[in-house]
Amino acid sequence: MMTNDALLRRCVGMALAGIHREFPCFFPVVIDAPTNFTRPRDWTPAFYGCYDWHSAVHSHWLLIRWLSITPADDPMAGTVRSALAASFTPENLAGEYRFLSHPQRASFERPYGLAWLLQLTAELRNWTDPISKTWLTDLQPLEQLAVHRFHEWLPRLPAPVRTGEHNQTAFALGLLSDWARVANDLSTRELVQSVANRCYATDRNLPLFQEPSGHDFLSPALATADLMRRVLSPDDFSAWLSVAIPGFPVETALRPMPAPTDLRDGKVAHFAGLYFSRAWMLKGIAHGLPANDSRRPGLLNLAQEHLQAGLPMLQSDEYSVTHWVGTYAMYALTMSNNSQPDAA
Repeated sequence: MMTNDALLRRCVGMALAGIHREFPCFFPVVIDAPTNFTRPRDWTPAFYGCYDWHSAVHSHWLLIRWLSITPADDPMAGTVRSALAASFTPENLAGEYRFLSHPQRASFERPYGLAWLLQLTAELRNWTDPISKTWLTDLQPLEQLAVHRFHEWLPRLPAPVRTGEHNQTAFALGLLSDWARVANDLSTRELVQSVANRCYATDRNLPLFQEPSGHDFLSPALATADLMRRVLSPDDFSAWLSVAIPGFPVETALRPMPAPTDLRDGKVAHFAGLYFSRAWMLKGIAHGLPANDSRRPGLLNLAQEHLQAGLPMLQSDEYSVTHWVGTYAMYALTMSNNSQPDAA
């Protein structure tokens, strides 16, 4: 069995192998003229690797998170710093801003990729290394553009998107909430609180028994609860959870899924990340409850079961897995209890 340190280094290796790998590439962009085709790295010169933009963004987060918890003289640290420095040049980040700020790209990577971009800058804000301030300064135009996009979009959202993939609303709101707390952005905290209450406060009997769907890497029900524990006090969250998911945790509905049958299939491979996201959401939900809540031990046990079930996924060499799942493992393995409820 690999040690925790070895697991984290495996995640770092996945990110290093992907962030500057341009092809294969999936790029969801509107083409408005026959002459507007170009290479991915010409469009987005910092985040062109890892198959798609959001995976490139969160793989950079992975590397920053690892540096922030690793001694500066670690043998791998120099390689990681150099890779990040190659991405975070002022010219590259200015190019990213030019691309994202185009009027036809107002919905580009919204909400998932934009939420991970804010997670990346939140990590830089928390990191005490001097280079973090330089990189954060150069990333701030992108950061503020992402925040602006959320403020424009969320008040117009007619209903939450409750899928288990990228366009899910609850997961993005959770990351946005965490960024707002780190950045001390009161207006964004209030926005998240307002949208979360509008969309989820009256939830009843969330259909956890119908999960997972075949392409999920996020749980709709657990992500909703993981969001609400951020915006409610422990007592209020306990009451909400009792109604939204009665009898929770329902162990029979939350057993770790069977291993994916074909990791070469990018959609089937989503289950590789679902183990990890369920693990961190279950843990977050447990810590959002009052300390004496009887549900906490069962939730923490289930979180550990999912984490252990997901670790074999880190042995895969399939790019459909390695271009993204390292982030999910890193998040699950290193998450702390710093995502405290805004209302506490």
